[in-house]
Amino acid sequence: MTAVTRTDVPVEIEGNGVELRMQDIGGDTEVAFVRFPKGADMRPALKDEPDGLCQVPHWGYMFKGRLVMHTKEGDKTYKEGEAFYWPPGHAPEALEDCEYVDFSPRKEFEQVISHVKSNLG
Repeated sequence: MTAVTRTDVPVEIEGNGVELRMQDIGGDTEVAFVRFPKGADMRPALKDEPDGLCQVPHWGYMFKGRLVMHTKEGDKTYKEGEAFYWPPGHAPEALEDCEYVDFSPRKEFEQVISHVKSNLG
């Protein structure tokens, strides 16, 4: 069994108010603690992904703020206090300062984050 807190998890991406902390928690599952400042738009960082969208599913919970999830089918807003499932094919944009935790398939998520990091410089 594994249990971690946000401060236990190493920072993978940090800059311009964006913070991503991620760690393998077993069972091929990655936990990510995410902070986006208002206005952060991840679409440019996902430009190398198919359709320019994250292709990894995520299950999680919004602790703070609101964000819009851009998809090919249209946009949907998620807000503080909501549990969520984001299927493959999405890109977040923060409408307010946001904080959330999500759980994803480890291998696929690490591949996407590698592209994101290279696009963020």
